[in-house]
Amino acid sequence: MADGARRPKALVLVGGYGTRLRPLTLTVPKPIIDFANRPMIVHQIEALKEAGCDEVVLAINYRPQVMMDFLKEWEEKLGIKITCSQEPEPMGTAGPLALARDILHNDEGVPFFVLNSDVVCGYPMKQMMEAHLRTGAEATILVTKVSDPSKYGVVVMDDQNKVERFVEKPQVFVGDKINAGIYCLSPKILDRIEPRPTSIEKEIFPKVAADGQLYAVELEGYWMDVGQPKDYLTGLALHLAAVREKAPDTLAEGSHISGNAIIDSTAKIGKDCLIGPNVAIGKFCEIGDGVRLSNCVILNRVTIKNFARVADSIIGWSSKIGSWARIENKAVIGEDVFIKDEVYLNGAIVLPHKDIKDSILEPGTIIM
Repeated sequence: MADGARRPKALVLVGGYGTRLRPLTLTVPKPIIDFANRPMIVHQIEALKEAGCDEVVLAINYRPQVMMDFLKEWEEKLGIKITCSQEPEPMGTAGPLALARDILHNDEGVPFFVLNSDVVCGYPMKQMMEAHLRTGAEATILVTKVSDPSKYGVVVMDDQNKVERFVEKPQVFVGDKINAGIYCLSPKILDRIEPRPTSIEKEIFPKVAADGQLYAVELEGYWMDVGQPKDYLTGLALHLAAVREKAPDTLAEGSHISGNAIIDSTAKIGKDCLIGPNVAIGKFCEIGDGVRLSNCVILNRVTIKNFARVADSIIGWSSKIGSWARIENKAVIGEDVFIKDEVYLNGAIVLPHKDIKDSILEPGTIIM
């Protein structure tokens, strides 16, 4: 980007309540829950900065003060301006653009990015911007290939990647590309959007496509919407595999590591543990001797005592797991939960600040 050239802005949609990730979102808003030991949204902000953005706007609705405190900390760490646009009510995926119009609009026609905060991928922002400028489109959307398009809204394109139409959950094959939730938009699209709750996918993009002004860029590599626990864990596995290719020295190594794992430098790991594959262990965790961890996330300040096992599950901040306890099958443990020695949790959902003294065998049981 030439010196003195106006830089693109970005808007990240973080207004939702994160109900699918409860009980974790009862403690902090979803965008700042750690993903691979960094707040979810930090991965996106870093990619936007790398693509030349000089300001990121967070469209917030839920727990604004927590988000504000986050901004103060990370704005300095990341070296990019981070501002908030607070919604008076949930505004969908297009309404926030109208609220942030004064920041996003410019007379030079410099495009801006819009991202859903749930999405993890390789974030090909530069590629999207180049394609957007090359076609002169009003909007460019990122699409990703899926194996079963009947579960999604499919994006139908011509051989020039111009979007022709959208087909919701098609029962007859019309294509296998779906909207990946990342957009590069020209400022003129703001003229189509009113400051009211609006869906950009259902109300705005079909009109742009009808005018021949909507194009797509196909994502290479992994993609996942991590808005619910099972997808969060799948997304972590995909992300760590990508890290293995690009920056393997950031992953944990040693005879106790099996597959990909990321362990914060402040975590303490006992003797004879087996960690991996697909594990993230956060700050100030204490892992006892003989512990087995696989396909799981251990958030900050968790204590896991000797010979416990955690598989396919998420353990919330400051929780304590007893000796010989077993937690598996997409269990999600909220903040500050104490699980007694030898307890077995099979797919349980445990809200914050609970003491669990008995095993829970029925998957999906919620402990209020």
